[in-house]
Amino acid sequence: MTASLAVLGVPSGAGACGVGQHQTPAAIRAAGLIDSLSDVGYDVSDLGDSPVVPWRPDRSRPQAQNLEAVVRVVRTTATRVADALHEPGRTVLVLGGDCTVGIGTIAGIQHVLGDIAVAYFDLHSDLNTPATGTDGALDWMALAHMLAIHGTEPALAAAAGHAPLLVPSQILLFAHSMRHATRFERAEIERLGLARTAVEDVRGDPTGTARRALRFLTDRSERYAIHLDVDVVDFTDAPLSEHPSRNTGLKLDEMLAALKILASGPGLAAITLAELNPHNAAADQGLLERFATSFAEAIS
Repeated sequence: MTASLAVLGVPSGAGACGVGQHQTPAAIRAAGLIDSLSDVGYDVSDLGDSPVVPWRPDRSRPQAQNLEAVVRVVRTTATRVADALHEPGRTVLVLGGDCTVGIGTIAGIQHVLGDIAVAYFDLHSDLNTPATGTDGALDWMALAHMLAIHGTEPALAAAAGHAPLLVPSQILLFAHSMRHATRFERAEIERLGLARTAVEDVRGDPTGTARRALRFLTDRSERYAIHLDVDVVDFTDAPLSEHPSRNTGLKLDEMLAALKILASGPGLAAITLAELNPHNAAADQGLLERFATSFAEAIS
């Protein structure tokens, strides 16, 4: 039976640090993603894009910039993901956008399927809050708002209807770097008892660590989601991300090898692809096209 995949774009950089991420859904489609997904065997329904929301400096709310726009994007995304999942057996691929888009993905899944497990495949834990962060970019705070930890913005924490959206036992930080965590985030990881797989372990054994991660997810719930922030990829190896973290993270091939295992479970409900910036990727000719092809193969 051909697997059914709904693709929806959320061209929003409202929660980002700068300009560019709102162009990702269009850029990755132009790079051939939809055809690549069909080529690997998916029955693809391209549901198009939400309205474009570029990043703008928000001088009225410097510690939680563009909060109202982020809340609107989360609500719209939650509705679109829920609508897509009403077709039985369908998986959803959400093309962000910054990491706050993933709040809407998780909310939409849980509206239809109930509680799920989440692989937060990201070099960072995104557990900062407006009170503890410095630059006011809400994409550094996405998971904090899903957990509704103290100091988060109530309007965003409850944007999809209730807070918290997740409890700590549902989450696995995968390929996470303590070296890139703030002091506050490290304390929250310990306080919350969040499960984590270190980026160093994934680098040493991408498939083995991903198999163990998949067992963790399926032990927690019959259904699960993957939140993939491409800043987990070493910017020197493949300059895909918004945040140019050089000589750290995973090689692109290592990330894809782990993703292939993580995405192989029958309970996969959705994947959010976040923090890709086409402006940066353009520095490496043909990178987006190669990424589109290899990403489709990995999630097949």
